Amino acid sequence: MDLYNIVARPIVDSVLEGYNGTIFAYGQTGTGKTFTMEGDRSIPELKGIIPNSFAHIFGAIAEKCKGQDSNNIQYVVYASFMEIYNEQIRDLLHNDQTKRLELKDN
Repeated sequence: MDLYNIVARPIVDSVLEGYNGTIFAYGQTGTGKTFTMEGDRSIPELKGIIPNSFAHIFGAIAEKCKGQDSNNIQYVVYASFMEIYNEQIRDLLHNDQTKRLELKDN
């Protein structure tokens, strides 16, 4: 959670203000990038950047909707979480984690 608050929270706060945000984890194999991004969702203190980002975004939307007629308010959230490894792209939000996205080069 400390890492999220220091690194990702300011970016997500900017996203909530309408800006695009990117969090890019780069480094050698085995250094903890996937754990940093995904974490262990069963232990609140070990949730990674992705689940914390979702909680932050949807928590902020819920807070804005409090006490308002939510039938007249619409929020649209677009998010992409991808892993690029050995020139293969995997959508971390897709149910089928074996499916790879097509890499295009022009």
